Amino acid sequence: MPLRQAADGAHRPYGAILGPVPGCDGRTTSGGILRQAGHLKEVEMPKATYANNVIARSDDVETVEGNLYFPRASVDMSLLEPSTTASTCPWKGAAQYFHLRVGDTRIEDAAWSYPEPKPAAQAIAGHLAFDIRRGLEVG
Repeated sequence: MPLRQAADGAHRPYGAILGPVPGCDGRTTSGGILRQAGHLKEVEMPKATYANNVIARSDDVETVEGNLYFPRASVDMSLLEPSTTASTCPWKGAAQYFHLRVGDTRIEDAAWSYPEPKPAAQAIAGHLAFDIRRGLEVG
């Protein structure tokens, strides 16, 4: 299971139980985890959302240049439409872009991928990233 760096610097798997959590009352539940004495909290799996709609969710993301890249299988591709926008990164290769459609809203070039990344970027082959500058939330 992929690891996530916790606030204390330790690396833990997504879904790991951490503690203490400020403000925990010891009686509530969160994500099916009972917050008992010791104040526990579950680390959430990374996801990409727009207007409370989950576009992607996976515990197998790659981080490159501050962007989370989600495996294509974890992305709701029915919400994405191919774009004609093109760009090339010197070390990642040619990027392919996608528009996001949620209801009547269309977000231009909200996601991108590198279908055939250069050797230095092979870790993001088959992955997509999402543009937070366009109103998406990723994390």
